[in-house]
Order: sequence, then structure tokens, then C-alpha cells
Amino acid sequence: MNKTKKSPAAHKARRALVTRSTKETRIRGRLCLDGGGASRIRTGIPFLDHMLSLFAKHGLFDLELTARGDLEVDNHHTNEDSGIVIGELFKKALADKRGIRRYGTAFVPMDESLSKVRVVLDISGRPSLFFEPARVKMYFANSGYTVMDAREWLKAFSTHAGINLHVDILKGDEPHHILESIFKALGRSLAEAVHRDPRLKGLASTKGVL
Repeated sequence: MNKTKKSPAAHKARRALVTRSTKETRIRGRLCLDGGGASRIRTGIPFLDHMLSLFAKHGLFDLELTARGDLEVDNHHTNEDSGIVIGELFKKALADKRGIRRYGTAFVPMDESLSKVRVVLDISGRPSLFFEPARVKMYFANSGYTVMDAREWLKAFSTHAGINLHVDILKGDEPHHILESIFKALGRSLAEAVHRDPRLKGLASTKGVL
């Protein structure tokens, strides 16, 4: 009986390990794009830990992140640098981007507030962020993490992952639920974009470059 021989790399999980050390933060991250949504997040910012756990769960990524930063100053450096590291993890794990769908879109509603968020992205290698959260209240009641903190995380992530990222708040004014929707939708849209389509040979680009 003839058996079809599979390529050794056909089902190889895409993984990455990144460390970042500065005078302000020390961060170590590990990512598997082809995981099941498991996460272990310790940034010292509880609300960010929660958001990143949602991001991994809904994107079906296995993500580990440990950060030590100058939280005695404020959240800024730890928040931004964790976005940098996770962006670098995605860029490294995607390697040459061959076979990925490249584009992703997700809508996520949240509970009684009727918050609804749309995330649309392109793993284009030309990073940019379009997110204007001015209509949302700045501070959460009990966390100290702001919508503008989330914007800075998204900016750092998209820049270092090489992603063109659009985040639109379509409805709602409860900031906790809105940010939950954003991180869930980001995970789901990325899961779509990094999916390897067996019909696609090479890159999803007529230019031949991403």
C-alpha cells in the first residue's frame, strides 16, 4: 500500500522566545501560535494580566509572559514594553509568513452594556494603529489601568509585530467591557490572520513581499 509522505514541516508548531532587558523593565515571553489558548501572565499589572489571558484564550495562542518593571513609578514602561515583547514574539514566530492568510476581522459584543468592538488587521510588515478612544471614560473604577494605557500597548504591539491594526468602538460606554472586547477581538482576528491555508503557496501578496 502506498502511503502519502507528509512534509516534516507540515504540522510544525510556530514558536518564539523573546527576552527584553532595560533599566526600566525585564521581560521574558514565550509564544506558540498553534496552541490551545493556555496562558501564564505575570506583569505586575493585574488588569493587563487579565486582558492578555483573554487575548491568548480567544486567539488559541499559548502565551507565557513574565515582567518586572518600575511599577513604583507607574504602569507605563511595563505596559509598553510588554506590548513590544509580544509584538516581537508574533513577528519571530511567523518567520517568513509563508502560507498565512494575512488578514483578520473580528466583532465581539459584551454583556449588558452592549459594548461592541471591531478589530481589523493586516500582517503587512507596514505597522500602524488606528484607535481613537476619546469617547470612552479614561479610568476604570478599581484598577488604575486606563483606556490610554491600552492604546499604548496596542501601539507597541502593532509596531513590533509589523501589523496594520484598526480598532473601532461601535457601541458602548463601559470601559471594562470595551477593553475586554478589544483584546478578545484582537485575539480572534489574529487567529484568522495567522492561519496557514493549504491552498496558499508562498505569500499572500502579489508583490511577493510582506
